[in-house]
Amino acid sequence: MEKLNHTARAEVTEFILLGLTNRPGFKAPLLGIFLIIYLVTLMGNLGMVILTHLDSKLHTPMYFFLRHLSITDLGYSTVIGPKMMVNFIMKQNTISYTACAVQLTFFEIFIISELFILSAMGYDRYVAICKPLLYVIIMSEKVRWGLVLVPYLYSIFVSLLLTVKLFTLSFCGSNIIRYFYCDCVPLISLLCSDTHELELIILIFSGCNLLSSLLIVLISYTFIFVTILRMKSKEGRAKAFSTCSSHLTVVVVFYGTLLFIYLQPKSSHTFDIDKMASVFYTLVIPMLNPLIYSLRNKEVKEALKRTFTHEFRIST
Repeated sequence: MEKLNHTARAEVTEFILLGLTNRPGFKAPLLGIFLIIYLVTLMGNLGMVILTHLDSKLHTPMYFFLRHLSITDLGYSTVIGPKMMVNFIMKQNTISYTACAVQLTFFEIFIISELFILSAMGYDRYVAICKPLLYVIIMSEKVRWGLVLVPYLYSIFVSLLLTVKLFTLSFCGSNIIRYFYCDCVPLISLLCSDTHELELIILIFSGCNLLSSLLIVLISYTFIFVTILRMKSKEGRAKAFSTCSSHLTVVVVFYGTLLFIYLQPKSSHTFDIDKMASVFYTLVIPMLNPLIYSLRNKEVKEALKRTFTHEFRIST
């Protein structure tokens, strides 16, 4: 039996991604929509990275974390988006065994990092509003780098653990992934080995990552709201709330989508629902995040004006 399993695995040299739809009439419009979404995502997040680096007034802890949020957004949308759009052009969208493992690895790295960078941003807002006099001391450069490097290193460890564990198991004859990218759940359905241990590892890490990062955000905002309510000045309350409104919006949209996926009743948990929710958090949210921060943030708008004015003066 073991010999048969190894033979079956050896025959799987590539996978077929079914994508979002198999209806030819939908492919061209969907390609146009997702191409626009990806280009906006690319320009928005890359622009945010460049802007927060170039403008000296944005060299603060808040925008340091925003820069890394943009990096993770751009990272996992790039891992997923271009390959997904190939499915709308090619008759059969295939991905090699190795490329599938690489895609899964990098997707996990960026998505896990984003969870903890969002929680670090929540902690940053807590310090800024609840301990303003100690803000510069608490959120020192060393602390800021620690709050992003630890998530990066941890996400690399978890991602490699899950990918290696999954791809060392034996795949059966079928190589059709009923999804638009290589993800753990659709890949597990193709395994002919015992998957109980792998499923338990995924459940533990997914639950701990989501709940622990969300708990940090919830605790941070509990203290923030208590502090805001204690403020006597209406202007002070409005200003304090405005400093965290963009992050709160991003958190609600991102965690809301993830909780929708994980907290669905098993009876209504289908690949089609998962695909729609996954499209939203892998492609739409990375496009929305820089828009939320640029449209709702006065400092970012002013930095954009300064940058464009400076570039215009140089060009003339």
